[in-house]
Amino acid sequence: MTKVLGIIGGSGLYEIDGMENGQWISVESGFGDPSDDLFVGEVSGLKVVFLPRHGRNHVHSPSTINYRANIDALKKAGVTDLISISACGSFRENLAPGDFVLVDQFIDRTFARKKTFFDDGVVAHVSVAHPTCGELGSLILEAAALMPLTLHKGGTYLAMEGPQFSTLAESHMYRAWGCDVIGMTNMPEAKLAREAEICYATVAMVTDYDSWHPDHGEVDVVEIIKTLNANTANAKLLIKNIIPLINGAEKRHPCAQGCDHTLDYAIMTKGDIDPAVRARLSSVAGRVLNR
Repeated sequence: MTKVLGIIGGSGLYEIDGMENGQWISVESGFGDPSDDLFVGEVSGLKVVFLPRHGRNHVHSPSTINYRANIDALKKAGVTDLISISACGSFRENLAPGDFVLVDQFIDRTFARKKTFFDDGVVAHVSVAHPTCGELGSLILEAAALMPLTLHKGGTYLAMEGPQFSTLAESHMYRAWGCDVIGMTNMPEAKLAREAEICYATVAMVTDYDSWHPDHGEVDVVEIIKTLNANTANAKLLIKNIIPLINGAEKRHPCAQGCDHTLDYAIMTKGDIDPAVRARLSSVAGRVLNR
C-alpha cells in the first residue's frame, strides 16, 4: 500500500508550505460537504493531502463541522496516515502556552454531532480503547526532537461542545477528572478516523490555561491569538520535519496497532445491505463490505 499523509489543520493552520504541484480539489462525500476542498500535492515525493478543519476563512464552528464528510473525503483521497493539528487549553501547570502535547486519550463531552459512519443500514462497533496510532506518534516525537519545541508525550484531551469556553466550575471538574488539555474539535474526528481504518494522531497546541489558573484568569482571546500565531509557525516546521521520516520508512506495512484493520470483526449487520448504503460506505468500509 502506498503511504499518503493527511493533515487536518486547526485554528491558525490554513495552508501547508512547500508542497509541489499542489492544487485544491473538490471531493464529494455521501455524508455531505467537507469543511473545504482538499489541497493535494507532494513533499519530497510523498503525497500529502491537507484539509483546513474550519475552512480557509474559518467559517465553520466546532459544532457545525461535518466530521464524517471530512474523514470520508480524506479516505477517498487515499490518506493512510492522518495528523490532526488542534489548538487547546491546558489543565496542567507544566503544559504551558506554546507547548505541544501528543495526545493519546480522549474524553468525549460533545453532544450535537454525528459520531459514526454506521448509523443507517449497517451497524459496526470498533474499539477506541487506544484512539491514536502509536507508530505515527513515535514519528511525530522524532520530528519534534529536531526543533526547539517542547512536545509532551501523552495526554488526555477533553472534547467539549463549545463554541463557548469552559465555566470555572467545569474547568475545575475536568482537572479533577485527570484531563490534561481541552479542545472542541478532536471528537468525533478521532472516532471516525478509527472507523475509516486510518492511522490517526493528534498534536494539541497549547494556547492558554483555560479558566482554572488563579494567575491567568479567564480565557483571553487576544492572548490566545498571539500564542496561536507562534504555534502555527512551529506546527508548519513540525510537519516539514515529519515528512522525510514517514517517506523514509519502509514501504507501508500493516499497522502493528491494527488501526488499518479495525473493521475486520466490527460489522454486525448480516444479509443483504442496501446498495445505496453500500455505495455511501464504499470508501470507509469497502475493504470489508466488498470481500
